[in-house]
Order: sequence, then C-alpha cells, then structure tokens
Amino acid sequence: MTCSLIITTYNWKEALELVLLSALKQSAMADEIIIADDGSNTSTKELIEIFTKNSSIPVIHSWQKDDGFRAAQSRNRAIARASGKYIVLIDGDMVLHKDFIKDHLSFAKKGYFVQGGRVLLGQQRSIDLLKSKETNISFFDNDIKNRKNSIHSDFLSVLFSHESRKLSGIKTCNMGFFRDDCYKVNGFNNNFVGWGREDSEFIVRVMNSGIKRYNLKFSAIAYHIWHKENTRASLESNDKLLENSIKNNLTFCTNGIDKY
Repeated sequence: MTCSLIITTYNWKEALELVLLSALKQSAMADEIIIADDGSNTSTKELIEIFTKNSSIPVIHSWQKDDGFRAAQSRNRAIARASGKYIVLIDGDMVLHKDFIKDHLSFAKKGYFVQGGRVLLGQQRSIDLLKSKETNISFFDNDIKNRKNSIHSDFLSVLFSHESRKLSGIKTCNMGFFRDDCYKVNGFNNNFVGWGREDSEFIVRVMNSGIKRYNLKFSAIAYHIWHKENTRASLESNDKLLENSIKNNLTFCTNGIDKY
C-alpha cells in the first residue's frame, strides 16, 4: 500500500530539518514526503530544496501565502497533492522513531483511522537535539516528560491498542487514515483560522461517516520537540465550528479539500 507522509511546518526550519532526517531513516519508507507549509519564509524553502535534491524518495513542498494560522487549508493543499492511498500526518516538530511508518502501515485497516501518541521532550533535551541533529532518542534519555510513551513494543502494542468512540485526545501531530476517507468528508474545514479544533472537527465528520477510531499504543512513536505554546485567541470561534458539526451530525464540509 502506498503511503504519503505529510509534515506541517511554519518558519522553524531547524525543527523541520530534524524531522526530515528522521523521516528518511525509516525502516519502511513512505512513498513520498509532502511539506504542508503555512507560509514560511525562503530559508525553509531552501532547506526543503536540499532534501528534494538528495532524498531517495520525492520530497514535495506545498506552500501557501502567510495569512495567519491556517493549518486546515495547508493540510488540504498537501493532501490534494498526495499520491499515496494512505496518509500519515505529523507536525514539523515531531522526530520519528525508525519504525514509525512501518508501524502505521501495519495497523492501517479499512474502516478505521489511527490516532497515535507523542513523547514530550523537555526544553533542554530539545535544544540539544536541534544542535546535534541527532534523531535516535532512547527511553533512557534525560528530560523526557512522559517516558512511558517512548516504549516501543509489538507485544504491548497489540495488547493495549484499542478502538475508541471518544473525541478527546485527537491530534494530527500523529495520525493515519485512508485518503479516500478524507475525500469522502471533503477534508479539513478551511473556515478554521487560528490555532485549535480543526483536527477535532475533521474527525467528527470522519467518525460520523462511519469510520472508527483506533488508538495506537507503544507503536508509531514520535518525539515532540519543546516549544512555547501557540496563542489560543481563536478558540472561541473555532469551538463554535466544532460544536456545529457535533450538534448537526455533519459528515461533509462545503469549504474543504475540493477547493484544491
């Protein structure tokens, strides 16, 4: 099964470089990498061009004009360019375990989307990694906030991974789904501007369309590089969009991926 790895980014080329290095050291490679760029400057473009020239798989730069936080639109643009039948979404601050793609593909199943977790790295560990450009992170490393999430075990993964009907804990920083399931609900809602809830609202429509949630544990591990939190100024308006989709049992958005 073909797979497209989509990485969101905005003006943090140092973190993106580390993520790309980890994405190109996978035990099972994605068929392509697409950078969903929400309006970064030319330094990010130059970094991506280096990887595009030197990578053994296609590295595609999907860029949109900088007009505020528009992650929904940026992801839609990238997914619209994807050729893989299976989509794996991560953020540009997630360093991948060497079996990340392999794990996602092993749990990909028709009728489901996969929600992965993240390992939270502390500030000092993150600084050290960005400086050294090291992508091998161990359970025994210092400055890991939720160390349990860094355990990689096929046995524990089968034992503890499970279906869920809950909406809590939805994060597109580590998520996998079939491209056709995304198109069925018209992708992310472009009306979301500013940080928050665009991922939850997307999944509301996905689940309303009949696709089930599968929480992946002890597998598809990704390490989140520390950074200051984004502003929550848009949460009130974005919460209303989310509540409308929940209340009206929506399965489709009119302003979605079909625009691209």
